[in-house]
Amino acid sequence: MRAWRVALTGATGFIGSAVLRTLFETPGAGGDVTVRALARTPPAGPAVPGLDWVLGDLTDAESLRGLVAGADVLIHLASFIGSDEARCAQVNVHGCAALMAEARHAGVQRIIHLSTAAVYGTGPHRGIDVNEMAPAPVSPSSRTRLAGEEKALGAGGTVLRPGLVLGSGDRWVVPAYAELLERVPARWDGGRGLLSLVDVGDLARLITSLAQLTEPPRGIFHAAHPVPVGNGELLTALAASEVLPPAGPEDWPWQTCLEQLRKRPGKMSERQFSLLARDHWYRSDAVWEAAGCPAGPGALSRLGAAADWYRAHLAALPAR
Repeated sequence: MRAWRVALTGATGFIGSAVLRTLFETPGAGGDVTVRALARTPPAGPAVPGLDWVLGDLTDAESLRGLVAGADVLIHLASFIGSDEARCAQVNVHGCAALMAEARHAGVQRIIHLSTAAVYGTGPHRGIDVNEMAPAPVSPSSRTRLAGEEKALGAGGTVLRPGLVLGSGDRWVVPAYAELLERVPARWDGGRGLLSLVDVGDLARLITSLAQLTEPPRGIFHAAHPVPVGNGELLTALAASEVLPPAGPEDWPWQTCLEQLRKRPGKMSERQFSLLARDHWYRSDAVWEAAGCPAGPGALSRLGAAADWYRAHLAALPAR
């Protein structure tokens, strides 16, 4: 029985490591899975049967030679997220283009490409469908990831735009909430802002299910849980899990929240505060249906499993 062969990038990252685990937990219908995973520095540890680490870097097209050869599917999850526009372009645009050229050369017809809902830019966004509004990215990483989408679509890929991704390994979303609660210690505008959330394990299940399809749906899809969550609900759940302290007892209107944020400078910008506190949700039913993958109970129901990791991570962060 022939193994199901996967070429994977980003396998050492937050989402990629979850996908790698899920691939081996959910073998393809045609046999066992084998994975060829690209990494600049393969992780230490014992060899895993069926997993072959390939030394390479998306900024070095020569290092990508052979990565996709013989693969049934390419799952491209690697990206650079930062303020260095040149580096973002090297990885997210030129590296993606080189990888897609390898996929075309190898004749790979199934491509799953991870992007981000941040390509829409400044909200609020309230229940929009794909193509209902034009992307308007405002950061180097989101601008270049939008450009990378075009490379994947040109190769016939499936492009996923998740919103906020939670779970063990999340070093951005919940740590950002921790800082923002210190700077703005209140309920934010009634906690009404609706957010597109997805647990990293559920996102990994979705990606794996799409990759297993003989003909994955082509085009762009939002990839969050179909039911949006209010920021107040999320903060209450994080407090109940003892990950974050409860929000302050007062309920401040949005303008007051912004004024308080400005009084206490920190890493999180006003734009990022808005992203985490105000309406940013995107209709995501279609992709779960297309993948034949149940969305599950949602990210809040998964927080308990990640609570220990979050507490340890937050405790290790430098004091503000």
